[in-house]
Order: sequence, then structure tokens, then C-alpha cells
Amino acid sequence: MASMLRQILVLTLLGLVLGGCASNQHLQTGETGQFSPVEAPDSPEKVDRLWQVFERYQGTPYQYGGTSARGFDCSGFILTAYREGLGQTLPRTTAQMLRHGREVSPDQVEPGDLVFFRIGGKEQRAGIYMGENRFIHASTSVGVTLSELDGYYWADRFTEARRFEDD
Repeated sequence: MASMLRQILVLTLLGLVLGGCASNQHLQTGETGQFSPVEAPDSPEKVDRLWQVFERYQGTPYQYGGTSARGFDCSGFILTAYREGLGQTLPRTTAQMLRHGREVSPDQVEPGDLVFFRIGGKEQRAGIYMGENRFIHASTSVGVTLSELDGYYWADRFTEARRFEDD
């Protein structure tokens, strides 16, 4: 009995920890005034390739440490999208991604830039900005999905954007 209670407690805590990537597409969005993204002139081809990757994996479940069609975590999805869509190799984890690339101010975010969010006191969630205030990412609640930067859950959690140029 104690073992079963311990398992329930562990699963509950795990759900709370991993819940940071959760998003609900049915919540209202509002203006935050934080973003005035620009669309890069050369972005359509880049965005098209990223959309193709998104469409291939949309709905793929969240899996901590996942980097394949069986399941993705947020950095695993970014890693795969950049590799398959853009032929670029990025660092594996969100923390490593935050140490690389070039920081971009919120008013200069372009399609293909990575956007980072603070959950539970540290930056631990990320997605790929796709233009028109939208980003793609791996959510713990619905898997690979599309969300809005000024959405209910994300608006107050955005911390920074980074650009990874082709080498």
C-alpha cells in the first residue's frame, strides 16, 4: 500500500513539473504590447520548411528527453525541426540553446527564431517563432502544437528570443 501511495505521489509530482509546457488553445488571448515582430524578407522559404516539419509531427505526444516521432520534449522538437527543415544542428537542451545563438530583442523577432519562456523560476521551455505572433513547440498537454505568444499561458512567461544563423 505504501508503495502504491509513493508511486501516485511521484506521478503527481512529475505531472506538475512537466506541466510547464502545457497550453490550451481555447483560452483567450490578449494584447501584451511586448511584441512587434518583423517578417524577414528571406523568411518565406525557411518558414515553409519549418511548417512542413510541424505538419509531419503535429500531435506527436510529449516525451521528456524525446527527439523522435514517438515523442518530443520542447528542445527535442526544436532540434529535429532545425535539422530536418533547415539542415542545421543546434545544441540539445534548452539551457545549451540559451548559451548559443544571438539574442534578439522582442521587437526584432523573425520567423525561425527561438522563443524562450520562464516556468517555475527558470527558463525551461522553448519554441520556434513562425510569424504572425505564433510559435510551434512540444507541449506536455497536447504534444507538438501551435500557440500564440500573447496567449493566456505564454504572454507573461516570455523571457527572450535567440537567432541561430546558418553557418
